[in-house]
Amino acid sequence: MNTKTTVISEEELNKQFAFCDKISAYWHDKNITPVAYVETYGCQQNEAESEKLRGYLMQSGYAIGNEAEGADVVIMNTCAIREHAEQRVFGNLGALTHTKRRHQGQKVFLCGCMAGETKVSDRIKKSYPHVDGVFSTHHLWQFPEILWNVLSKGKRQFYIEDEPGSIAEGIPQARDNTLKSWVSIMYGCNNFCTYCIVPYVRGRERSRKKEDILAECRALLEAGSKEITLLGQNVNSYGKDLYDDFDFADLLAAIAEIPGEFLIRFMTSHPRDAGKKLFDTMAASPKIAKQLHLPFQSGSSRVLKAMNRHYDREKYLELVTYAKQVMPELVLTSDVIVGFPGETEEEFEQTISLIETVHYDSLFTFIFSPRPGTPAANMEDPTPKEEKNRRFDRLCAVQNAISEQIHANYIGRTFRCLIDGMDKDLLTARTEGGRLVRLEGDKNLIGTFADVTITGSTTWSLTGKLK
Repeated sequence: MNTKTTVISEEELNKQFAFCDKISAYWHDKNITPVAYVETYGCQQNEAESEKLRGYLMQSGYAIGNEAEGADVVIMNTCAIREHAEQRVFGNLGALTHTKRRHQGQKVFLCGCMAGETKVSDRIKKSYPHVDGVFSTHHLWQFPEILWNVLSKGKRQFYIEDEPGSIAEGIPQARDNTLKSWVSIMYGCNNFCTYCIVPYVRGRERSRKKEDILAECRALLEAGSKEITLLGQNVNSYGKDLYDDFDFADLLAAIAEIPGEFLIRFMTSHPRDAGKKLFDTMAASPKIAKQLHLPFQSGSSRVLKAMNRHYDREKYLELVTYAKQVMPELVLTSDVIVGFPGETEEEFEQTISLIETVHYDSLFTFIFSPRPGTPAANMEDPTPKEEKNRRFDRLCAVQNAISEQIHANYIGRTFRCLIDGMDKDLLTARTEGGRLVRLEGDKNLIGTFADVTITGSTTWSLTGKLK
């Protein structure tokens, strides 16, 4: 793995913009306005990167469409976290043979985390001849060049070399939502959890300069954004590769000092690097949402060690206790893996007891999925699938009961919410803690903050009325 970080120069980025101009002229000469479709799988980081792909495409003269049918360019921006996600991509990728047959000029690309896996690019080369290009996350900044080479040379392009992780400032972004914005503050991961493929496909941690992040946040707020979510595989380690005395908590505080009415969210946090300074900073600012996604993965210290998580059950509970102490209204969510290789029934019960102790507002739950190339994929795994499914169902039942109880306790209380959209005839809103609320009201309220009294609840959402 190449661990060096490079900063893409303005000159190199201008070369990509020159390719955008060439592509635009290519279509102009044909008197055609081409259409592009970008399909995104996986995490919010992928969503943010799809916005950059759309930005490049629009600068190259493309209109952005809503489906692959009839599109001149189709890009599948993929996730490699779980086997199911990969198989879904391959299925959908195969279906594009039909759209391409009906639209002979269609160009198909695969990018994202899957594109960083050698086994995937080899499979594409051999079994998916209708795919015109594959490029890993390290090469996203070169997309105009890749697209131009496909259009002008008529040859398949594979940009999958083990390039150094890069930082490229200035790529245009076509954002899906002007009210809520994603802002990537760093890329890559240094933790190497034994079950996770991310460090191998996204490279080592590299942070953007604080000046660039603050400038982007200011521009978004001036354009009308009311909510900014800071993104990184592990936001808590922000700045370690750049600064001696400016960390993630300092970045949060600096963004919160920007004038205006808005909320700051972030994900994902790693318990290894979370601490009192972060929680104190969150508690001190009304602009930082009292919402924390802090993955614990397992309630067993032995399993956590086997996962290479760098904390144990006791350390995790200490963090949660302090966070709730300084933020009593904190909404806490987490990730948990059921059936990690070697997990015993007793260790699974330790996970259940941790959930019952912490009382999470909600969980993202997963059955262990072995990823080739990771240490956990080679660990002895004697637990039958049926047993893992039983544990998974029990865990979900325990958490759903907790979520239902927590939401029931919202009834009668009033929360400041951001009205963010419509669901059929109802407005949708989010509490500061990120809980979904449906309510009646004028659609002109979308984009404003309002006090909402909660009138009803389910396991997963709330209903309310304007105060």
